[in-house]
Amino acid sequence: MRKSIVAIVGRPNVGKSTIFNRLVGERISIVEDIPGVTRDRIYAEAEWLNTPFNIIDTGGIELGDEPLLVQMREQAEVAIHESDVIIFMVNGREGITAADEEVAKLLYKSNKPIVLAVNKIDNPNMKEQIYEFYSLGFGEPFPISGTHSLGLGDLLDDVVKHFPNREQEDKDEDTIYFSLIGRPNVGKSSLVNALLNEERVIVSNIAGTTRDAIDTPFKSGDQDFVIIDTAGMRKRGKIYEKTEKYSILRALKAIERSDVVLTLIDAEEGIIEQDKKIAGYAHEAGKAVIIVVNKWDTINQHDKAIKEFEEQIRAHFLFLDYAPIVFLSAQTRKRIHTLIPQVITASENHVKRIETNILNDVIMDALAVNPAPSKHGKKLKVLYATQVSVKPPTFVVFVNDPELMHFSYVRFLENKIREAFGFEGTPIKIFPRKRN
Repeated sequence: MRKSIVAIVGRPNVGKSTIFNRLVGERISIVEDIPGVTRDRIYAEAEWLNTPFNIIDTGGIELGDEPLLVQMREQAEVAIHESDVIIFMVNGREGITAADEEVAKLLYKSNKPIVLAVNKIDNPNMKEQIYEFYSLGFGEPFPISGTHSLGLGDLLDDVVKHFPNREQEDKDEDTIYFSLIGRPNVGKSSLVNALLNEERVIVSNIAGTTRDAIDTPFKSGDQDFVIIDTAGMRKRGKIYEKTEKYSILRALKAIERSDVVLTLIDAEEGIIEQDKKIAGYAHEAGKAVIIVVNKWDTINQHDKAIKEFEEQIRAHFLFLDYAPIVFLSAQTRKRIHTLIPQVITASENHVKRIETNILNDVIMDALAVNPAPSKHGKKLKVLYATQVSVKPPTFVVFVNDPELMHFSYVRFLENKIREAFGFEGTPIKIFPRKRN
């Protein structure tokens, strides 16, 4: 089920980043009492009443033609467009300003649910200051204090009420859903078109459950696939052409609906930090991942070219050591035929189940090679293991004391499981638990 998206919007210096950090439980946004310090949208996951959602912190919307102000406004407009619910934040100490009214005009046009939050109401005696904000036309204002975490529960209660009903879509279990993610201009659209033209069997175009996504079914051999478009195949005006970070939010939506995620790298430009950030979303979501190096035809094809580029990828993407790497050119279709077999393998491994007795044979052999460690004079005892779920394959290892199992030993057991059963293309998770 796709998580709903909440955007925090308002003019600069009303406390958006402070509230964002309170909601996600970490100091992710930079908090500084200087207008405009948050210049890009920042994304994180939050949860309220067992309802997870994605939350976006935006740069403050300011009037003016300076390049920075224009860019900040465009970033906020993208967040508004992509969100399901908008928290419109104002400063209760300063009252309604001309800038607040300009933001309100922008939000009127969005046709999205708006929840009005009046920040910096730090004690009950200040609540009378919220009444003037009714004139903004967004219903009841919610008095909150980011500094003291006051009023956030009532605010979130109202936010969650506006979430759309997102029942899990019916998906054919035999169909592999995969998406392409990556920064702009790495060739996502070209690769989609090359795959569809290569396979020749396009069933239909179906509007996806995710806004602005297009699901394209096709068949390769006897296997049915659906490509979830995140590639910006349909550009929507100057905002989307000029806003590079737009790709991240679109990727988040598609990742949640995918079985396999192809993360694209531009062979010409090499690896940049943005590539790692985008790929990290797929890894954290527990999806099967394939690293695709596109535009390989533009690289000097000496004998060790692929090996050298692979070494660079492995050095930069340590968290994706399980992901296969495919080199191809969407433009010339060179090596394009190698991709679909990897997608099938990754998908199969993502749902692979291991019988408990066979799994424990591997665990016991691993213990014989590298006995469980001791900590503070107490020895870890690994009793048995079992697989509890798939997508990704998840294992519980029952031990005498989970505190004794260091992450390095968890990693050792993971490596042994991979040696025995493969699992190429998919992350696997291992959780130590105390046997009741």
